[in-house]
Amino acid sequence: MEFLLEINTEEMPASHIKSGLAQLREKLERELAVNHISCQSLETQGTCRRLVVIGEFAPAEEDREEVVIGPPRSAAYAPDGTPTKAATGFARSQNAEIGELEIMGTARGEYIGLRKKTKGRATGEVLAASLPAMITSLSFPKMMKWGEVNLRFSRPIKRILCLWGGKLLRFSIEGFQTQAKTSGHRLLAPREFRIRSVGEYETGLRENSVILSAEKRKSLILKQVGKRLRPLAADLYPDDDLLEKLTYDVELPYVFLGEFPHGYLRLPLEVLSVAMREGQKLFSVVREGRQIPYFLGVADARGDRKSLIRRGNERVLKARLEDARFFWEQDLKVPLTARAEGLKQVTFQEKLGHYGEKSERLKHLVAFLYDRLEEKSREGEALQAAALCKVDLLTDMVREFPSLQGKMGGLYAREEGYPPAVWQAIYEHYQPAGLEDPLPASELGALLSLADKLDSLVGIVGVGIQVTGSSDPFGLRRQAHGICRIILERKLRLSLDDLAEKAVSNYGDILVKPKKEILELCRAFFGQRLRFIFEGQGFRYDLVGASLGAGSDFPHFSYLRLRALESLQKSPDFEPFILMAKRVNNILRGLPPYVMNPDLLAENQEKELWSGFTAIKKRALQLVAAGDFDQAQSLVFELRAPLAALFDHVLVMAEDEKLRQNRLALLQEISRLLREIADFSQVVVEGEKKEKAI
Repeated sequence: MEFLLEINTEEMPASHIKSGLAQLREKLERELAVNHISCQSLETQGTCRRLVVIGEFAPAEEDREEVVIGPPRSAAYAPDGTPTKAATGFARSQNAEIGELEIMGTARGEYIGLRKKTKGRATGEVLAASLPAMITSLSFPKMMKWGEVNLRFSRPIKRILCLWGGKLLRFSIEGFQTQAKTSGHRLLAPREFRIRSVGEYETGLRENSVILSAEKRKSLILKQVGKRLRPLAADLYPDDDLLEKLTYDVELPYVFLGEFPHGYLRLPLEVLSVAMREGQKLFSVVREGRQIPYFLGVADARGDRKSLIRRGNERVLKARLEDARFFWEQDLKVPLTARAEGLKQVTFQEKLGHYGEKSERLKHLVAFLYDRLEEKSREGEALQAAALCKVDLLTDMVREFPSLQGKMGGLYAREEGYPPAVWQAIYEHYQPAGLEDPLPASELGALLSLADKLDSLVGIVGVGIQVTGSSDPFGLRRQAHGICRIILERKLRLSLDDLAEKAVSNYGDILVKPKKEILELCRAFFGQRLRFIFEGQGFRYDLVGASLGAGSDFPHFSYLRLRALESLQKSPDFEPFILMAKRVNNILRGLPPYVMNPDLLAENQEKELWSGFTAIKKRALQLVAAGDFDQAQSLVFELRAPLAALFDHVLVMAEDEKLRQNRLALLQEISRLLREIADFSQVVVEGEKKEKAI
């Protein structure tokens, strides 16, 4: 049966719409699953004024059978078969007749029990009871309360439409009674109209100037963009975030082309695009990567016949660009080096001091990175970039447009004549700002970004600021993610422990947490982000666990180890070897370390295993140190046959204590070598089965 829910509101921000729809979907799916209601389809759609759920559900819950176990059979019936008080009491407690009781076999023996059949409730009844709580439990970054209504929501609710099977589904929320009607576009077709089906709803919105589908709105925007730019032989300056926002900001998109005076083209493209985007949500227009004196906007309208929308935006934009030009010219009058002293007046974090101190720490970290990478040729330029990278926080342009921090420092450094390596490193050092943002393109930019993120991560963790599942105010996950991505992308042979330890030492005695605890927390962050990255790249979760289980201190090595595992899993030897490695792991679990004595080897099979192990150990460890995990894994696979022979012919858990401990010591030696290559115990194989006791 058809289900339709529309929450009609005042205009909501785009981010609230996507979040609200995702929450509605999750809550509804959970409610259907808990109540055993089959869901044939479920989709969500939204505009700036409505959150919509459309679905096809079974008409009722599935009938359920519940088995209730009572007392043991021996206590329920007398020797002659007559029910005892235990049986009659159980039946009475379940509102059942004594004849409905059954004898049931359980793991503990025979008991009496009852099969209770419950007829499923009508889906409409379940939805009417659960939807009010679902809607009132939606959360948004900023909530509003309006009038006398005791309800908080993203924006004031105007009405709630809900249909089930083509009929009004009645429920109320704080005085809002559900209705079987909606309204069209706020300006173009504000009238209300009745709805009797999903098809009628979609048609009614379309006829009243509302495009419900976000994908269709986005497609229409891009089609109109192409039409406006084709005569100019120009392109849209890429801005996926703005496109996404505008898609949800309108119900009927109309793209208009505007123009601004040529004189403002002397401003950098970055400044022009931000001035257009922030406040007015306008797109920059470029030709061959250079700004031209045009912009595009998206209005919630059918057209702009009198050019009122275009002229209004041109007038406002001119004022904003004039401000930006003033900031640019004023900022360039004061060199970056002259501003640097002012960083002592800008707080980085109340417990971690000012940005002047952070700049000094960045210089130490950058020097440390170059030392570890054994690359000194550009260290001087890197130190210069580290000293200046935060200075743009003191400029008028960044105060007006905070999203330009870093970029403006790079642009001002370029204008002052600093070498390309220096200004580009400053420009890029905040990248990546998001999980999917591009990484710094230059080596200096990558290392400066790495140092900046590491300093912030260690500092915030070190003063005891907690990260929870829903709260990460300083973006620590994002910082750790960026560090891992940079190291992986550039194949840097850097130890995360080593870097974090240096970052901790740079803070002196400022940090309140012990060094050991800070390093453990950082390891946890890095391990989580590496797992997220690798699984996002399509690697199997168990192979990721096997790679990280052998160590995540060197992310590039973790990747090489993982890639080798993925390659070797295609080998016919892979599954038998994994089962053998798991067997070794199971035998050794919980045991203390023992010392291996070759003179105590008694059987040919254990001697051959020891001989094979000693023959490959040194070479395998050399391959691991070189990052050649393909060859290292292939080499240890040679131990499968002698291991199998040992288990087939030698009793590991011998009665003689010296023999037993020596054989366990042999397996511990092998286990230590395997652990250098991967934690094979975490690999899941199809043929895996419970191992026999030794």
